[in-house]
Amino acid sequence: MWSGEREVRIPAKPLRVKQMSVDLNDEVNPVSDAKHRKDAMDQHWMQRALELARESSELGEVPVGAVLVRDGVELGAGKNMPISACDPSAHAEIVALRDACSNEANYRLPGTTLYVTIEPCTMCVGAIVHARVERVVFGAREPKAGAVCSQNNLFEHACMNTRVSYSEGILAEQCSQLMSEFFQLRRANKKRIKQLAGEASPASENQTKKD
Repeated sequence: MWSGEREVRIPAKPLRVKQMSVDLNDEVNPVSDAKHRKDAMDQHWMQRALELARESSELGEVPVGAVLVRDGVELGAGKNMPISACDPSAHAEIVALRDACSNEANYRLPGTTLYVTIEPCTMCVGAIVHARVERVVFGAREPKAGAVCSQNNLFEHACMNTRVSYSEGILAEQCSQLMSEFFQLRRANKKRIKQLAGEASPASENQTKKD
């Protein structure tokens, strides 16, 4: 759909990506070789998203990371930060899209792939569609709020005026483990706080009686 706006792109700094060597003496199936390269690239960028997710965990945020890429170049990156930013919309995907749009001086991001550690929610799917992202790659599913395939299939919904392809399961175990460890630690901390509060209560009552 033509919107009347002219796309303006500002080149981003190129990211150095290691090239895979191929022995010319070996027989190479063009189809399988292309798939191998694509899988390797997906894993490379998902590792980058995992780095960002770990950064958000260190801030006490739910560990989700996202990176937007076009032609092997990182255009934008983001980590989950709604608490630290006091912004309910500051999911990793949204932060990455904002970063990329700022770098590209454009609110449309055609020809890009968004890598995110966890399946996007409804809000993020909407932003991805509006930004005209071409493809989404996520690590682990979000069974409670995932809007790509878990709870909804919004990319395939009839109301969407553009199509976004997606792939899942890239480094899924690592992405899922990071989330599990975070919530286990948070539950343990909450339990410890309750225990300390319970231990302090009798002492406070005794002090009140003495007074």
